[in-house]
Amino acid sequence: MREKISEYIAQLRLQGISQNTVVSYQRDLYKMADFLEEKKKEMNLLESFDWDQIDGKQLQDYLRQMEHEKKRPSTIARSVASIKSFFRYLEQNGSLSQNPAAQLKAPKVEKEIPYILTPQEVVRLLKQPQGNSPKAIRDRAMLEMLYATGIRVSELVKIQAEDINLTMEYLLCRQGMKERVIPFGRMAKNALIEYLDKARPLLVKDSLCTNLFTNLAGQEMSRQGFWKLVKQYAKAAGIEGEITPHTLRHSFAAHLVDNGADLYAVQEMMGYADLSAAQVYAKMHHVSVREVYTKAHPREKNSD
Repeated sequence: MREKISEYIAQLRLQGISQNTVVSYQRDLYKMADFLEEKKKEMNLLESFDWDQIDGKQLQDYLRQMEHEKKRPSTIARSVASIKSFFRYLEQNGSLSQNPAAQLKAPKVEKEIPYILTPQEVVRLLKQPQGNSPKAIRDRAMLEMLYATGIRVSELVKIQAEDINLTMEYLLCRQGMKERVIPFGRMAKNALIEYLDKARPLLVKDSLCTNLFTNLAGQEMSRQGFWKLVKQYAKAAGIEGEITPHTLRHSFAAHLVDNGADLYAVQEMMGYADLSAAQVYAKMHHVSVREVYTKAHPREKNSD
């Protein structure tokens, strides 16, 4: 079965699926394989489960085990998606005549309202990289671009120099085989110009390097490395909430919607497959409106 999983993962990579999705699917499927192999040992069967011996009951047992371990509904739902996709692949290529995962049901997952920064907190955060060192100039440009475009940190660290159009003020963001064009504004443009003029030439040692942003050694920056920078700057800015690079992405979308942006435009800029993912920001806007009403309406203010 593990050979089939490896074959399936290789096929996903060929399709240009994002690296994060591929890694998640691989992890989910190997966990399923571990569970099934452990069950076989408990039944004193020496052979490992083969992919064509699995039935729906065994998969349901695996999901029940996840529930028993108190896994979050979102985690279980993602595992169901991984398992269904894997067995659908086996069915479509003729490896299976019947799909054992066809009847699996994912738990209902309520979309959580993400933590976002206030506009004032964003300003404080973006001001933290101070000074004229190559590192400070680079960090300012990266933070400005993250908030100006709402891209994922995995996309930010992989931007190519040719993907930036300073004249038209847009970024060509590539994710697998997909591309999307995202505008950015004056502040991000100015930070990029300063970075390209004063910092990148000092950081990039290899003339063949095409990455827009690099680490201090002139190599591709890791997501984890940038995450640490964001945490350090958030602490310096006095922001107490749990901050990740994704916090700026959510803040970008929420602030756009709060200022009247069309949800379809937000969906396209964020790279969401469907509108429902962007609708959570509309719900946040409604919460914000309710808070304003409660604080400002005379009848509400005098109700106590």
